[in-house]
Formats: sequence, C-alpha cells, structure tokens
Amino acid sequence: MSTRGSGNVYQDLSIPDADARQLKAILAAAIMKTLDKKALSVRKAQRLTGVPAADLSRIRNADLERFTSDRMMTILNKLGSRVDVSVRVKERKR
Repeated sequence: MSTRGSGNVYQDLSIPDADARQLKAILAAAIMKTLDKKALSVRKAQRLTGVPAADLSRIRNADLERFTSDRMMTILNKLGSRVDVSVRVKERKR
C-alpha cells in the first residue's frame, strides 16, 4: 500500500509554515531554472541584477531561510521573468 502526498512535502512532514516554505521552494526553483536557461553564473547574474552573488549561491544551495518570498519575486523580475501567483484557500483537514 502506498500513501499519496499532498503535493507539499513540508506539509507532509508537519514542518511549520509549510505553505510559505513551499512557495519559496517554487520561487527558488524558478530562479535556478532561469539562471541555467540563460547560462548565467552567480557572478554574471550579480552584474545583471545587482543581487549579491553570495545570495544567488544561497538560493542555488536551497539555503532559503534569509529570503522572503517578495525578495525572491524581485530577483526573478530582475532576471527578466514575470511572476504570477495564484492562491487557493482550502479548509484544513483535521
């Protein structure tokens, strides 16, 4: 028998702030994908965006604690992407 996940690993593991962490993980993945697609090193991306290379490296390493979702969206904008966010509110199962 297998158990189906919720689509949010943080929620499945009962980690606090699961939804916020999931959003940041999705944004980080989009940043990494954009850097890869444009063949940008963190140094090149720093010159292009003004975002410190150390911060871009933290995102690449999934060290997201010091980032807000807003800041990550701003980084994506500076990389030439547009961010659309869709929110669905569901009643929590007990």
